[in-house]
Amino acid sequence: MSKTLNHFVGGREVEGNSGRYGEVFDPARGVVTARVPLASRQEVDTVVANAREAFEAWAHTTPLRRARVMYKFRELLEQNADRIAELITREHGKTHADALGEVTRGMEVVEFACGAPHLLKGEVTENVGTSVDSHSLRQPLGVVAGITPFNFPAMVPMWMFPVALACGNCFVLKPSERDPSASLLLAALLKEAGLPDGVFNVVHGDKEAVDALLEHPDIKAVSFVGSTPIARYIYATGSSHGKRVQALGGAKNHMIVMPDADLDQATNALMGAAYGSAGERCMAISVAVAVGDEVADALRARLVASIDKLKVGPGLAPDSDMGPLVTSQHLEKVKGYIDAGVREGAELVVDGRDFHIGDGEYSDGYYLGATLFDRVTSDMSIYREEIFGPVLCLLRAKDYDEAVKLINEHEFGNGTAIFTRDGDAARDFAHSIEVGMVGINVPIPVPMAFHSFGGWKNSLFGDHHMHGPEGVRFYTKLKTITTRWPTGIRAGMDFVMPTMD
Repeated sequence: MSKTLNHFVGGREVEGNSGRYGEVFDPARGVVTARVPLASRQEVDTVVANAREAFEAWAHTTPLRRARVMYKFRELLEQNADRIAELITREHGKTHADALGEVTRGMEVVEFACGAPHLLKGEVTENVGTSVDSHSLRQPLGVVAGITPFNFPAMVPMWMFPVALACGNCFVLKPSERDPSASLLLAALLKEAGLPDGVFNVVHGDKEAVDALLEHPDIKAVSFVGSTPIARYIYATGSSHGKRVQALGGAKNHMIVMPDADLDQATNALMGAAYGSAGERCMAISVAVAVGDEVADALRARLVASIDKLKVGPGLAPDSDMGPLVTSQHLEKVKGYIDAGVREGAELVVDGRDFHIGDGEYSDGYYLGATLFDRVTSDMSIYREEIFGPVLCLLRAKDYDEAVKLINEHEFGNGTAIFTRDGDAARDFAHSIEVGMVGINVPIPVPMAFHSFGGWKNSLFGDHHMHGPEGVRFYTKLKTITTRWPTGIRAGMDFVMPTMD
């Protein structure tokens, strides 16, 4: 019998009472392992009320003491990294090594948040006018929420809540109902680290819970990562209810391979960037743009040879390079894209639909082999839309300018890369490409935690990127104080705009 998960409210696990549940699967075996409660609006109200009650004391806790909680939390994350990774692998399907990498990248944001005393320093100008001083403060917003996707059940929440908490906010996390267990362990570790009850809460749910958060008057800001249609909805709905919103959407990340590139290096980079985590990454490279047919032919041959060596299997098997997809529904969706690519005239070089893991314990898992299309054109759905699976499209451009034009005309602008030895081409690419995150001989240019993460165009809705300095700005409001003491104040009233002479 599968277990029943709980919400985490006010420092303890709380049973759901809506009577509605979702199923959590082990994608490696295709079996139900747990059920997760889907919160009602009333349950969301209770969670937010707990956070609101905890806010005043936490906001008045000194930044140094808040940072000490983050230091302890980071220590506990390191001690429990393997445990968190195993939960991720069992519910998401990615390999255990990949899940460990996810936890590590999340820890880097916690390390950044440990610098809260420095990050929250304001600015002071003495004597802006005669006997007048000015200084600025950054103060917390209140109760904020994070709505996170299935593909990074630990890392993406940690893009959000460590910075939010360090800045003095209370946080409500609505994780994906597909792989919710990691969020509960993170909540327990925060409590163990000394975080006061109610400061961090987890509420599971579907659209009802999401809408309740977006419309709740005590939620001051919402962070989201997911598909573009949902990101657009989150941004529009949250903003219309007076909230600050950062909503990161979909992607179609291109990698240009120039004639002077090291093709072995480019191939290795593409294999990891396209097929790592079964392509279920918003920063996955799903389009390779080869400049010239000679480059395309050579790159294709290397990719085919490398795909042939790729080991697909359960994420907990130490020799697996790629695990299953997250659900059977998503597996069928990705297969549907492969079908569409064939119908639209792309050349299917390697067909992942042919992959079979064989009989036994894993025969019902949601496996798909690495797939490669060649001679893809920009009007095809497999090029225009985010597939979110292990499908790589190879496009052929006659020159560098045509390759750049392809990228700049695409609706998404999340991440991109170029592989070249030409410094001039690399510099031009970095400056002229209309994409938020750029790699030069780096296939997945995810910024370190002390920089900020976010794309352009339909990959981001809102004014702020995540974590780093942008995260601090998003989770705080600026206040500027201008001060003059009685000595030197002239008597009488003044009805004109004050100046600082």
